[in-house]
Amino acid sequence: MAGSGHDLNLLVPLRALLEEANVTRAGQRVAMGQSSMSSALSRLRTVFNDELLVRVGREYELTPFARMLLPQVQETVPLIERVLTGEQQFAPASSPRRVTMMMTDYGTMRLRGPLAQVLEAAPEMEVDVTPLPERPMESERDLITHDFVVTVAGIGIEGESADLFVDEYVCLVDPANPALVDGALSFEAFVALPQAVAQFGRLHFTPADRRLRELGVDRSEPRVTAGSFLPLPSIVAGTDLVAVVPRVLAERLGPANGVIGVDAPFGRVPIDLKLWWHESHDSDPAHVWFREQLLAAVRAEAAG
Repeated sequence: MAGSGHDLNLLVPLRALLEEANVTRAGQRVAMGQSSMSSALSRLRTVFNDELLVRVGREYELTPFARMLLPQVQETVPLIERVLTGEQQFAPASSPRRVTMMMTDYGTMRLRGPLAQVLEAAPEMEVDVTPLPERPMESERDLITHDFVVTVAGIGIEGESADLFVDEYVCLVDPANPALVDGALSFEAFVALPQAVAQFGRLHFTPADRRLRELGVDRSEPRVTAGSFLPLPSIVAGTDLVAVVPRVLAERLGPANGVIGVDAPFGRVPIDLKLWWHESHDSDPAHVWFREQLLAAVRAEAAG
């Protein structure tokens, strides 16, 4: 804040308002009522002599000054909070911390072992896992309000990232499916089969979705729609359905459900799963420790 005598309590709503660009969401995030958040915005406008948020249609947008202010607030507020609370360092064995992660069930399956190792080293740490956002264009806000997002590139995520796993898509079918010829599925047979599709939200397309759209394959009206990959093996079992899933998922869950994964007839489509975070989290020692430990555990699992 400029000058002296300003209320430091305004820093928390200031960060929420700038990151959310929405008075209602900002209030929900910091547990402030609509009137209290509106009052805080009014006071902040007076402090900075700037509107900060302006209405454009039914939405708010940050003013040019607010966009300039945002990275400074993101860097400064966590440092001030740690000074005021006396939290200078993160002690894994005794420091409580809740880490929030957005990812699919496939990402959760792949990270189960590494996450268990990290939590074993930090017994007071908790992890909350939530689904990916339905609208990828909101991903910048999701990166700010969550510690991590685990997903592939190309869905609108912009931030810091580190590689986790590389996989590829296969076609999941019942081994008795008559479309199989010598254990393989032709492109023509794949297109003709009824589809079981995992849909993660409006405008969220997987790398396999993008490849199939390039080839002119329309899966917008599948026979079966699931909200994630995990139910697909049991859905496909005993039917003539085909699903497109990660190879590792097919290998781990296929045998128990009596289904198999065969090479995709539309070519190899890699799944490059990454750990994403917003640079504003880099000043948080617990965040840095968690991601370093998680990435080390992922590398150790791959090497072992």
